[in-house]
Amino acid sequence: MPDPKVIVALDFANPMHALALADRLDPASCALKVGKELFVIAGPEPVRWMIDRGFNVFLDLKFHDIPNTVAQACAAATRLGVWMLNVHAAGGRAMLAAAREAVTNAAAEQGRAPPLLIAVTVLTSLADVDLRETGVAGTATQQALDLARLAASCGLDGAVCSAVEASVLRAARGPDFKLVTPGIRPTGTSRDDQARITTPEAAVANGADYLVIGRAITQASDPLAALAGINASLGTPR
Repeated sequence: MPDPKVIVALDFANPMHALALADRLDPASCALKVGKELFVIAGPEPVRWMIDRGFNVFLDLKFHDIPNTVAQACAAATRLGVWMLNVHAAGGRAMLAAAREAVTNAAAEQGRAPPLLIAVTVLTSLADVDLRETGVAGTATQQALDLARLAASCGLDGAVCSAVEASVLRAARGPDFKLVTPGIRPTGTSRDDQARITTPEAAVANGADYLVIGRAITQASDPLAALAGINASLGTPR
C-alpha cells in the first residue's frame, strides 16, 4: 500500500463535489480525510467508495464521549475499513483504553491489521489564551505533550497536534509514535481560522508523519497542481 504524507481534507458540504475531486486524485499521491460535515451529510458510503478505489481514508470524527459509546463508534469505524481514526485524548484514560480495545478486537474479527488509532491533543484553532478560558493553565505545547503521553500509555498509535508542537512530541515519544498535523499552510496561503500553523516543509522537519491539508488544495484554482507542488516540496514528487 502507498503511504503518502499528505492527507487531503475533503471538507465539502456537497458530497458530489468531494467525490468528484477524489476521482481526480491518485491514492499514491495522497490519503483522504472525511470529517464531520461530509459524514453527517452523506454517511459512510463516500468512505466505502474511497476505500474501494484504493485510498487510505482517515475518518476524522474526533470521538469524545463515555467509554462505551466511544468504543462502539470506534469498532464501527474499524469495520468500515478506514486506515485511521481519532478520538479526543481529553476523554481520559478509561475512554482511550476502551477505544484501543474496541479497535483491536474489531480488526481481529475481520482478520486484518487494525487501523491507526490516534488522539487529538489541542486543536490547531486554539492558542494559549483560548486554553486558559477552558480552565487549562499550561501552554498549548505542554497540554499537547501531556495528552500525547496519556494516549501513548493507553496504547494509541499517535496523536493529532500542531506542527508547532511536533518537534517536542517527537523528542518525547520517539520515532514510532505517529504525528498527524493539521493547520498546514503552504507559503502564500491564508491562515483562515487556524491559530498555530506552519508550512509543509517545516512540519516534516519538525517530525510530522502526515500532513492534513484542506483548503490550500481543495480551494486552489488547480487542486492537482497544488497537491503536486506540496509533494514536490516534500521530496515526494508524484
